[in-house]
Amino acid sequence: MRAQTRILSVLLILLAAALSAPAFAQLPDFVPLVEKNTPAVVNITARKTGAGGSADDPSQINPEDMPELFRRFFGPGMPDPHRGMTPERISGGSGFVISADGYLLTNHHVVDGADEITVRLKDRSEYTAKLVGSDPQSDVALLKIDATGLPTVTLGNSDSLKPGQWVLAIGSPLGLEYSVAAGIVSAVGRSNQFDNTQRYVPFIQTDVAINRGNSGGPLINLAGEVVGINSQILSTSGGSIGLSFSIPINLVKSVTEQLRTKGRVSRGVLGVGIQNVTRDVAETFKLPRIGGAAVSNVQPDSAAEKAGVKAGDIILSYNGTEIGDSSELPPLVGATAPGTRARITVFRDGKTLELPVVVGELEEGEASPARAEAPAAASRSALGLVVRAPTAEEREAIGEQGGVVVERVEGAAARRAGLQPGDVVLMVGRTRVASVAEFEAAVKGIPADQTALLLVRRGEGSSFIGVRPEPKGR
Repeated sequence: MRAQTRILSVLLILLAAALSAPAFAQLPDFVPLVEKNTPAVVNITARKTGAGGSADDPSQINPEDMPELFRRFFGPGMPDPHRGMTPERISGGSGFVISADGYLLTNHHVVDGADEITVRLKDRSEYTAKLVGSDPQSDVALLKIDATGLPTVTLGNSDSLKPGQWVLAIGSPLGLEYSVAAGIVSAVGRSNQFDNTQRYVPFIQTDVAINRGNSGGPLINLAGEVVGINSQILSTSGGSIGLSFSIPINLVKSVTEQLRTKGRVSRGVLGVGIQNVTRDVAETFKLPRIGGAAVSNVQPDSAAEKAGVKAGDIILSYNGTEIGDSSELPPLVGATAPGTRARITVFRDGKTLELPVVVGELEEGEASPARAEAPAAASRSALGLVVRAPTAEEREAIGEQGGVVVERVEGAAARRAGLQPGDVVLMVGRTRVASVAEFEAAVKGIPADQTALLLVRRGEGSSFIGVRPEPKGR
């Protein structure tokens, strides 16, 4: 009898606990969100004709064969064998209607280079879409179909998203139309470290299971609002592994307005090369905290140069917004209209400076200068680097920055740091080096237990690299 009483008591306690469980323990009901938004989601088919195809044309590539981890996800597509020497490539994606008179959004990579774009609605009606404008940098495309009275989505505020919030995606993964998947926001403001062409997009990272064919579909919050456009996955196989990336809808709103009114997108630019502030950078420049964007180079005649920004400066804030990571700066600048007056806060020589700047305009398709090959008298430094003066041809490519060229990398620490022959060392700490003698003098003054911070130019980019001096006797 006592045993039965004990069991009954335990059951009553469990029942009471279940009835008093907090509301957050209950999973959200996604059905109303799906029913509200599905009518405005569309399936997109992009057809492109051409002989052979190009390795640089993503519509001609099977995403399974892409070597990079980031994959933009197309739907199933293959050449039509009945087209002879001009095969037709068909790729699929998703999209959503943003206005009742026929404007809709998808990804740039879904429709890039297409000769014909077909949009199919939930009621199976089909339309041939006109490409109003497309922006590779943000991977956003604006389409228009000849229709009225269409169901539309509601655009939300992506700036209010926080990690841990529920979101869902609607699209056509692998051609399976109107599939729904749910998950949570894993991170916000994520940069694409594998594709520099999208440095102006602060991606929303989620664990929503999306695959090829989800491209261009909406990411929806619990209020039923679209907060992003699904764009990429991080995968080694081409399938979903719970790392998905969406374009924030607030960025999309700005891009869409420019595409609709001008057919192109203008972006602000400072004209600086930046990198994260590491412990070595913070220690060398005596920065009180690790954070901000370290300026590794300043382009001639750029907005930054005119404002007085110098290599070695640490950009702490832009227009009052604190920079915690260097990837946070490009989206802020890119969203600023060219010609706008802005202010940047930099840390230099132990002081904080406010610099006014007139934001420039980003120019696409800038060519990289060729690197010259020419040996010269070289000298090995305490860092295990054999350096030499640049040739006349190399000096022309480097410009007025000066520097010494790495002829060979002989030290283990320098090899581990990633230095390579052909690199140009521009600075040691905050000291500019224009000759081998200046480089050796700067290196000689570095204590053996302290990391030497080198500003190194490789190709068109520059970055700070930390190297410890080699122990004497080696």
